[in-house]
Amino acid sequence: MPASLPLTGRRVLVGISGGIAAYKSAELVRGLRRQGAEVRVVMSAGAQQFITPLTLQALSGHRVCTTLLDPEAEAAMGHIELARWADTLLVAPASANFIARLAHGFADELLAAVCLATDAPVILAPAMNQQMWANPATQDNCELLRQRNIRLLGPAEGEQACGEVGYGRMWEPDQLVDALVSPQERGPLQGRTLVVTAGPTREAIDPVRYLTNRSSGKMGYAVAAAAARAGAKVVLVSGPTILPTPQGVQRIDVESAHQMHQAVLEVVDHCDLFIATAAVADYRPVAAAEQKIKKSDAALTLALEPTKDILAEVAARPEGPFTVGFAAETEDVEAYARAKLERKALDMIAANGVGQVGCGFDADCNALTVIWRDGRVVLPQTDKSSLARQLMDIVIERYHAKN
Repeated sequence: MPASLPLTGRRVLVGISGGIAAYKSAELVRGLRRQGAEVRVVMSAGAQQFITPLTLQALSGHRVCTTLLDPEAEAAMGHIELARWADTLLVAPASANFIARLAHGFADELLAAVCLATDAPVILAPAMNQQMWANPATQDNCELLRQRNIRLLGPAEGEQACGEVGYGRMWEPDQLVDALVSPQERGPLQGRTLVVTAGPTREAIDPVRYLTNRSSGKMGYAVAAAAARAGAKVVLVSGPTILPTPQGVQRIDVESAHQMHQAVLEVVDHCDLFIATAAVADYRPVAAAEQKIKKSDAALTLALEPTKDILAEVAARPEGPFTVGFAAETEDVEAYARAKLERKALDMIAANGVGQVGCGFDADCNALTVIWRDGRVVLPQTDKSSLARQLMDIVIERYHAKN
């Protein structure tokens, strides 16, 4: 094999779980070998219902492994032998069932056992029905795996074998090969820096109490994760949340609107895009009490002052970044959002009605109307991770159109 091939010397173990996308794995094995990789294949029992081990053996040049307790393996521990051999483990397709089992540490069949036994990077290419992908259980399992530094490539959006359309298609084999060739996942925002604000702020009343809002930060964290998957260097300026930091994202924690303002000013000069999903307090107490305010029968009046408008200030900067705002409204959603777009001279705004059942603050789902000066797109209600990916597709398109 010519030394110039980019995967020369790489030992790639391809895992195939049960799903119709398993037919693509044959071309994946061929593509990896064309780039110089040595490839071996592990198949689950379900995978063998869609494509035969003999096909993969012919394409890889090695016996395909299918059994956890293999008498022909070293000391009958085939999973350990394979785990030691691989320097990259790519599971394609990774079904919803396999993702769930891996997330919860099952090792009762060969492919899952190898994933647990290896110290090589593990990469998953999810493939499933679009509703299964959007299900909160699947999204939680994927987030758990990302926290363990397991990389997910895809899924893509498009027509599926079941006839439905949406996110859930496995990446094409050439895309997966390219992802292994490149040290980082290639994406439309490669080389760009993006700053996202997320979560609520807390404005102190006294050492015990504060003013805040119902934002959980879920939408902003999903946007940050989607931007990182698109190849951007992402800085997440976050108010108080209990959410884990998305993989590949730099996080700056703040509490008050003033702290968020200061943190944004420190990083915004070096960014290409700015997306303000944070629910920043519009007002704060003029002065916080030094000691806890004691309860009494008398009425209490708080003097409030406006906080600085972070979004408007960023949008007004000379040669500033491509700026996207969010508008959470309870009535006349689109009208208020369009007025905010014009008033603050934004490039785009994403509006959502927080009064809708199951949407907005503290919910796992959302729906957005994305507006720019001469256009709009309505994104129907779905889980926030899927919605963030759809939003990023629009942001990327408009960003590149402007630049």
